[in-house]
Amino acid sequence: MKPAEAPSALKVQATLGDRFQVLEFDASTRTAADAAAAIGCEVAEIAKSLVFRGQTSGRAVMIVASGADRVDEKKAAAAVGERIARADADFVREATGFAIGGVPPVGHRTKPIVLIEERLMVFAEIWAAAGTPNAVFRLTPGDLVELTGGRVAAVARD
Repeated sequence: MKPAEAPSALKVQATLGDRFQVLEFDASTRTAADAAAAIGCEVAEIAKSLVFRGQTSGRAVMIVASGADRVDEKKAAAAVGERIARADADFVREATGFAIGGVPPVGHRTKPIVLIEERLMVFAEIWAAAGTPNAVFRLTPGDLVELTGGRVAAVARD
């Protein structure tokens, strides 16, 4: 593990400022399981950023959920007020400026609608992607809400 060097990771570090440190690993952190293994934490402590597309508005909808949870698209649609669909790789890159597997919860090209799955709120600290498939940063659930301006909602599958 080392401080950020990749351009996308440095972009996230610049967005976060000095309060947080983006770390790059030699191992992949692309999936929640990969990230947990590299960091040495539980999969549930990984805050994965999933990007959807509002079917009416066309806006990006980012749902930050625990690595242990799957998102219930109907619950998420009800929370944002329109149907949503999983975004394809091109839409994700265009809307966020990042590729799937490294999408951070901050620093996006276009500000998305942000929902934060309520189950993340129970952890003292969590880890989120930081712009590349091997970069992450540590934060608290409260930091996540503050940094993203997101709304906490129950959007995980039961």
